[in-house]
Amino acid sequence: MSDFSDLILVKPKKAKLRRETRKLGFIVYEAFYGPLLFLKAVYRQLLILLAMFVSGAVIFSYYNGLPFLSSLLASVSTITTIGLYVPNGGNFKTMPYGEAALLIAMIIISVGAGASIVQSTVNAAVSNALAKGEAEKRLISRLKKHVIVFGYSHMGKYVVEKLEELGFDYVVITKNNAVYQELLKKDVLAVLEFETQPIAALRSAGIEEASLVVVAHTNDPDNMLFILSARKIRPDIRIISVVHDSALVETAKNAGADMVVPAAVTVGHLLALSAVTKDLVGIVFSEKIGTREIAQFSIFKSSPLIGRGLQEVGKYASVIGVVRGNDVVKNLFETGFILQENDTLLVLGDPSDLGLLEERAKAT
Repeated sequence: MSDFSDLILVKPKKAKLRRETRKLGFIVYEAFYGPLLFLKAVYRQLLILLAMFVSGAVIFSYYNGLPFLSSLLASVSTITTIGLYVPNGGNFKTMPYGEAALLIAMIIISVGAGASIVQSTVNAAVSNALAKGEAEKRLISRLKKHVIVFGYSHMGKYVVEKLEELGFDYVVITKNNAVYQELLKKDVLAVLEFETQPIAALRSAGIEEASLVVVAHTNDPDNMLFILSARKIRPDIRIISVVHDSALVETAKNAGADMVVPAAVTVGHLLALSAVTKDLVGIVFSEKIGTREIAQFSIFKSSPLIGRGLQEVGKYASVIGVVRGNDVVKNLFETGFILQENDTLLVLGDPSDLGLLEERAKAT
């Protein structure tokens, strides 16, 4: 895909394939890196245990005159409490003080190291964070032309859901550790941003290869800092941001956002215009033509629009499309096309014109 506009060309089948590929990637990387990362986490304790096994073998060989292999077996047996060998025949009263002191130290150190290994094993099994984290890094490093979404509140979730539905690759950046852990459990590629470190988070999310950054955090100052950071790393990348305070629209643009959506204004706009026409279905924000509404109208029986061409509708609004039955009409701009009863019009215009068009479409 060349850019974000190609999203509309991604089929649901391809979206499902992307999800399954991502899940498979997590499984493969976890299986490969899990054992290595576990060894990395406990290798110190393992070295201590190995040193204790060898130390015990030396002690038994020196004080009891056992061959080295037998001494090593006796050491392992003692440290692991299997009890195959009892030092000095079990007579602790006649055991040399030096041997007793060395064995006590060896056992205490070994038990500590063993307990630490058990704890590390339990932690790894419960959280699965080691392998998951490494798998995530590897999968993100392979992404190209993906979307970075900052913030995972209700708006960020909606963005992610649509990207998932369309089959587009994305990485979520969140400041909430609980949200980050939950996303990992769902096999969602995510990065945890620590306070005041958006640049590091963006690099971890692969901004060098990304095609778009969507800034959707609930906190406007965090959004501004994130926009500035993204623009600093990638002067050429497209950035879309939401602002919750409409007074910050120009501030966000000056920070580097290509498109700024005022959340409160958008919702208020929709709610207010719904009082003008109940057929409102969306809003278009454009720096060139301003704010325009998208509405749909069904042409009722005896409407004066029946039998007319699109020129009649064009007096009030721009026609986006016509739905006839369950299909979108493809030849509506050809000469001779006329509107029929029960056709549904999709139009772009301003509220006052849309209100007039609604009256014409539903006249009886």
